[in-house]
Amino acid sequence: MLKLCFYLILLSWNFAQAATLPPTVAAALKQVQIPLQHVGIVVWDSNQAKPRIRVNAQRSFNPASTMKLVTSYAALSLLGPAYTWPTEISIDGNLHDGILDGNLYLKGYGDPSLNLERFWLLVHQLRQRGIQQIKGDLVIDQSHFQLDQAGAFDDQPHRAYNAQPAALMVNFNSTAVSVAVHDNSIQLMAEPLPPNARVINHLTLSSAPCDEWRDLIHTDWQADSRQLIVNGPYPAACGEKSFAVTLGDASELAAGLFARLWQNEGGKFNGTWRTGLTPDNARHFMTYTSLPLALAIYDMNKFSNNVMARNLFLSLNQTGDVSSTALSAKTVTDWLRQKNLHFPELVLENGAGLSRIERIAPDSMAQLLRSAYHSPVFAELDSALPIVAVDGTMKKRGKDDLVATHAHIKTGTLDGVKTLAGYVTTQAGHQVIVVFFINDPHAAAGNAAQDALLEWIYRKK
Repeated sequence: MLKLCFYLILLSWNFAQAATLPPTVAAALKQVQIPLQHVGIVVWDSNQAKPRIRVNAQRSFNPASTMKLVTSYAALSLLGPAYTWPTEISIDGNLHDGILDGNLYLKGYGDPSLNLERFWLLVHQLRQRGIQQIKGDLVIDQSHFQLDQAGAFDDQPHRAYNAQPAALMVNFNSTAVSVAVHDNSIQLMAEPLPPNARVINHLTLSSAPCDEWRDLIHTDWQADSRQLIVNGPYPAACGEKSFAVTLGDASELAAGLFARLWQNEGGKFNGTWRTGLTPDNARHFMTYTSLPLALAIYDMNKFSNNVMARNLFLSLNQTGDVSSTALSAKTVTDWLRQKNLHFPELVLENGAGLSRIERIAPDSMAQLLRSAYHSPVFAELDSALPIVAVDGTMKKRGKDDLVATHAHIKTGTLDGVKTLAGYVTTQAGHQVIVVFFINDPHAAAGNAAQDALLEWIYRKK
């Protein structure tokens, strides 16, 4: 009898919550067989004391990449929009007439924006400062981050979203592979590559449509033979395409790119490369400064760059010479407490959302967004979020809806997870916070329900 009463109460509670949902949203969920108990929703006018809609709002959900909002707001608040990361270059031995009779040390501090072009600028500035020849070794110092040994998130270890963080991380620890069709043959180019690596092209031309071309291509990095093997059918209709892969070792990739750029700049390098610590007797030679944090967060959120978020998360701890995910997680929870934000259910693994264990409740995410809205860094956070029907991960969504261009939304996607969170500017000019989490086997089909909620919010008087 007690079990029956509990069931009836729970059922009526769910129905009561369902009644608060706009009919278009409820219908869209029903159509793709996503039950209400697997959905968490908060709709909250940023200037009102209480939310307008709350569905399973205190339940813990996997937020996928919307967890980047926590990392972004924490970074903007703790470090500031103008914060920059240094990359330190040191030398030992004698430097005379442009010849360094010793080693060159590159020590990273987590710059998430050190892409190929900016790494070229680092090498160029180093050459401009007078070093022409390095007789010693190139030493990559990754000691600022204390990283846990972790495998790939899934069975796609070479996909770029699986790139691992590093204190010295070049080009998001990924290699860009370009595919082109010329005269019924397929040409491949890849850069940057680790030292002595080569690309083996086993792609075959296909008459298939271009829709799912990326899923047809498989890559295999064979570290022992230094070969990146690319195989599978490639639709001729695709023409030119490009994709990114990660080959694992951030230090190796940085060393390979440094050697190539150094040679292109006319420099000579007689040694080899290795990882190691910068010795105390090494002399500081140059500091290369990153892009400001606000720009890094823009790139990170627009395209949901996981490894940038992981590097940013590791940068949050500023208390010592070494940082780790555990120290950064404590930094975030302490910061939340100072802002009177209490999220007991919060679980942080890497701050990027590429996790099966990270958790946050819709209520907590909405409170975080409301706090950000009333903070001095709201402009930087809001501008970094994808705009519906305009750019980033929201570019192809809502193009025929009135809400197009009027919402800044962070999205998240994993197997069984489809989430969004952000801000909608209504037709009446109100700023409304929205959180919509789906954790369900049919979550991939949840876009229509989420888009319907955004449209309903925009139209609501």
